[in-house]
Amino acid sequence: MTQTATDLSPTAQAAIAEALNQCVAETAVTTMLAQNFHWNVKGMAFGPLHDLFQQIYEDHFTGQDDLAERIRALDAHAEGMLEGMLKRSKIGEHDGHASDQEMIKTMQAAQETLAATVAAAGELAAEHGDTLTEDLCILRGQTHEKFAWMLRAHLA
Repeated sequence: MTQTATDLSPTAQAAIAEALNQCVAETAVTTMLAQNFHWNVKGMAFGPLHDLFQQIYEDHFTGQDDLAERIRALDAHAEGMLEGMLKRSKIGEHDGHASDQEMIKTMQAAQETLAATVAAAGELAAEHGDTLTEDLCILRGQTHEKFAWMLRAHLA
């Protein structure tokens, strides 16, 4: 049975919000990762990679806002502290000292991790009949898989 945020049980709301906070954390860390690489990339592929990293961080900034707003719609608290996000995230920070190839590989791995995280959150939402959260997670997962593909293409 499909349910809106207010129709979900408090237990379902809390579980889904927790999964979404994981998504927000990993998206926020990856946003900064992309911006860091955007600032520091160099080499023959500077132009295209500079632009791609910008596309990624701009997309992710909007994506983390959409995810956090869904958490609030579920009447839960959206984690907003960087320290908490870094502790929670399966994606780590990077100092930006890397070759363009290392940056691509690191960002590709981050995109694949994000795709898996939002897919898991979407599955959890579906189990509780929360199709609106599931739909948001599907959209975010497709976006992360597309970015991963674009990054892989640079390595071919």
